[in-house]
Amino acid sequence: MSWLLILVVLVVLVVVALAAAAKSKTAASGAVSFPYEPAKFLFSAAERSFLGVLDQAVGPEHRVLGKVRLADLAKVKGGLSKSARQGALNRVAAKHLDFVVCRATDLSVVCAFELNDRSHASQRAQARDELVAQVCQTIGLPLVTVPAKQAYSVQEVREQFLAAVSRAPVVAQVGT
Repeated sequence: MSWLLILVVLVVLVVVALAAAAKSKTAASGAVSFPYEPAKFLFSAAERSFLGVLDQAVGPEHRVLGKVRLADLAKVKGGLSKSARQGALNRVAAKHLDFVVCRATDLSVVCAFELNDRSHASQRAQARDELVAQVCQTIGLPLVTVPAKQAYSVQEVREQFLAAVSRAPVVAQVGT
């Protein structure tokens, strides 16, 4: 019986040692199975404030969508090499527009809005903003940039929206 007890203890020790070794190897490699936690809010306080004004400004004939990926609005043209195509996709894949205004009837995209706070002052952010603006210009999507501030005028935002859409052709539906 004592040999059986010693054998069980040895097996348990080997299992514990193997588990500890596997755990330390995972920790050393930096791998974490699911390192996520819920974000508190989809929009910042400034974005939420502007969204309420934008919803009023565009009226019931339009819908406002938030944080739309640029890659969902701008497809990479055909005829490129695989590496050129992937490079073009990589440039826009992680970029998003703060707000996209669509027709309520068919969700065709008519305009985009970027809310610019002081985080847009860095050189990196300005390069990102320039890329976004160039892509929007290339695909014919009017882009309105609005400086972040304490309060917004519905009438001013409506005028900016109407001016932008009156100069531009209709853009394809989101996700097509």
